[in-house]
Amino acid sequence: MKIYTKEELNNYSQSLTYDDISLVPTEVSRIKSRSEASTNSEFLGIKLSVPVVSSPMDSVTGIEMAQELSNLGCLGILNRFDSSLEEVLRGRVSGGIKAVSIGLTTEDDLIDKLVEKGFILCIDTANANNHEVLKKTESVKKKYNIPLIVGNIASGATLHQLEDAGADAVRVGIGSGSVCSTSIQTGIGIGQVSSILDVLFTRDEKKLKIKIIADGGIKSAGDVAKAMALGSDAVMLGRMLAGTKETPGEVIKYTGQLYKKYRGSASYAVKMKNEFIEGEETMIGYKGAVKNVVNSISDGLKSAMSYMNCYNLEELSSKNSFAVLSNYSYLERLPKA
Repeated sequence: MKIYTKEELNNYSQSLTYDDISLVPTEVSRIKSRSEASTNSEFLGIKLSVPVVSSPMDSVTGIEMAQELSNLGCLGILNRFDSSLEEVLRGRVSGGIKAVSIGLTTEDDLIDKLVEKGFILCIDTANANNHEVLKKTESVKKKYNIPLIVGNIASGATLHQLEDAGADAVRVGIGSGSVCSTSIQTGIGIGQVSSILDVLFTRDEKKLKIKIIADGGIKSAGDVAKAMALGSDAVMLGRMLAGTKETPGEVIKYTGQLYKKYRGSASYAVKMKNEFIEGEETMIGYKGAVKNVVNSISDGLKSAMSYMNCYNLEELSSKNSFAVLSNYSYLERLPKA
């Protein structure tokens, strides 16, 4: 079996996603127990206990989710589609929220108020490879000089332009979200592993400082470990956090089971008009407290680090041993009933 380096994966003949690869331990681990591994990191000046950032979707990150993720040492980005921002600005919420999303048409007076509150801003768009996104990024950065997250991109082709415009972090991934139909509707997008690596090598080659957020396609703690080992600075989660107690919306009982709604930001349910739709709406089984999900991710990530002989995330990101899986190799590792 061939052990692939990141450079070899980046030059692989096909687009790769998380299910196509696995981490390969090649050293005797110094770590006695996963409890010795630390998942602490710093991201845009915020100390994180777990490198998890929530997606600014209206069915994922409202006020309660953003606050609880902050309590858990993660970063929640408050969505811009409901009344959450207004409630925060009116002072009805007691702290804990560190980041909020804005759109290209968000007015300057609202941005003024958000900056006054000390929030990190996320310019939330489907395509950051766009002149208007660059203009908005440059305008906000020049006026306020605050940390800015921008998204999304699928490759590193315009990475230097985003950093030059003022982006401090970029969301990497187009069409890979579980309720995103962009790739189907437009034919745009590549596998997440290939996306992350293309951006990573572009950043290194051009000596850029912009942070990489792996956004989309993450289904498990193992995928989080892969994303961090590939060189991501943080992962953005939607579906893994969906269905928890802290997400916006009511718990729905159907045929004896409990569910909550989960929908893409470009779905009809969010847009409420029949313009081009690039998102779906579905039901997610109720999961209980988001704390349980975050703890499961933390445990899985620490276990991966113990296998890979890593005391911290910096050591994990330096690992360079991966396998490319056949379809049957992937299926073999799935739990059987």
